[in-house]
Amino acid sequence: MSASALPLRVTEGQREQLEAWSRSRVVPHRQVLRARIILMAAEGVANQAIADRLGTSKPSVPKWRARFDEAGIDGLEEAEGRGPKPTYGRDFVERVIATALRPPGDGSTHWSTRSLAQQVGASHATVYWVMRDAGLQPHLTRTFKYSHDPFLEEKVKDVVGLYMNPPENAIVLSVDEKTQIQALDRTQPLLPMQPHQVERHTHDYVRHGTTTLFAALDLATGTVTGGCYEKHRAEEFLDFLKLIAKTYPRRPLHVIVDNASTHKTPEVQAWLARHRRIQLHFTPTGSSWLNQVETWFSILSRRAIRRGAFTSVGALIEAIQRFLDHWNDGCKPFVWVKTTDEILATLHRQRSHETVH
Repeated sequence: MSASALPLRVTEGQREQLEAWSRSRVVPHRQVLRARIILMAAEGVANQAIADRLGTSKPSVPKWRARFDEAGIDGLEEAEGRGPKPTYGRDFVERVIATALRPPGDGSTHWSTRSLAQQVGASHATVYWVMRDAGLQPHLTRTFKYSHDPFLEEKVKDVVGLYMNPPENAIVLSVDEKTQIQALDRTQPLLPMQPHQVERHTHDYVRHGTTTLFAALDLATGTVTGGCYEKHRAEEFLDFLKLIAKTYPRRPLHVIVDNASTHKTPEVQAWLARHRRIQLHFTPTGSSWLNQVETWFSILSRRAIRRGAFTSVGALIEAIQRFLDHWNDGCKPFVWVKTTDEILATLHRQRSHETVH
């Protein structure tokens, strides 16, 4: 096999840098081209094929392969004094990034590309490409919560163990309640979607009450058992446990729930003591994301509730039941892929981050 056909060795760190260059609109085009040559060479693409695809000369490909092989990323840098001077240098890029990482001084919570461009004295398009290459997105935010459960590791191992290695001849159910689902009706009828026109509805609405949905997701099949209740007390949770017991008779049941106090009352504990085949498993405090039924709740909200118009609580319950029935007709199980070690490693990094800051 010729040397040009052998994949070029590229480390993970080098690959990240090369991919950033290959997408960049700030670094010189010749540097972008070299990065793309090396990335394709790392995939084992022949020199002639690389030259044809990138529209460059064939001698250029082995030249930059050899330089990368000798000096790594540094071998792709332009020699000092060669080539046209960039309009915006490294100092400018670093200044944009440093400014973006500080809150604006005008009382705003975050920068826009235009406000940041005005601050650094450049066009908003230039600032946009700098921000994109740096992976900075001031307009986005995500929520998080650190779990301080003293039994965090034990609970994660217990729940993930049920997901990835369920007990033989037993049924594993992910159970939770979606509380305060509102029956909202628009003040005027919806205007349905038309060609070149999205669905429209009024911004205001009328409340007709709420319901609480208890749901149990069968992890092996994806089937969901649900029931709507006026409240979400321990009494309703116990009623739902009895429904689950009737739905899945005789076989051992492992039920994953969160740490809500309604799941641990003396009445619930007494009932469980009389029904030994049913065992509760608790997710860590503040870690409801670990309960797979939350994924199904999200799907339900997006597809059946959020854009619905319900003239009564009864109409809302009917819509939920209709969606649930159709779901069970063609459902498939969710596939859990994160191992216990991967989850705990992430949680430990979060704890370390919280300690530092």
